[in-house]
Amino acid sequence: VQLVESRGGLVQPGGSLRLSCAASGFTLSSYDMKWFRQAPGEGRELVALITATGGNTYYADSVKGRFTISRDNAKNVVYLQMDSLKPEDTAVYYCNFFRSWTDYWGQGTQVTVSS
Repeated sequence: VQLVESRGGLVQPGGSLRLSCAASGFTLSSYDMKWFRQAPGEGRELVALITATGGNTYYADSVKGRFTISRDNAKNVVYLQMDSLKPEDTAVYYCNFFRSWTDYWGQGTQVTVSS
């Protein structure tokens, strides 16, 4: 099982960035997928969730209306489109799914929002 996030980067406030998570070693279409983030000195926070078929999504209040989670099960990829970025969105972002009482994580990717 492997989850590999795309490279993040430095973005100015108000800018946009799209993260991707390439999945391998399991059947992506069978699982809900999540994006978490962890800011310095903070705990890991659930940012967004998408159900296995993509029919339903959930967003943390802090990102609602600005972030969009999506998936392409045929390509084994999950996306997080981040718009209207704010300095408080600065964090390491992780792709995640849960299977058989185990959380699987990507390596994380740094997103920094700063002018």
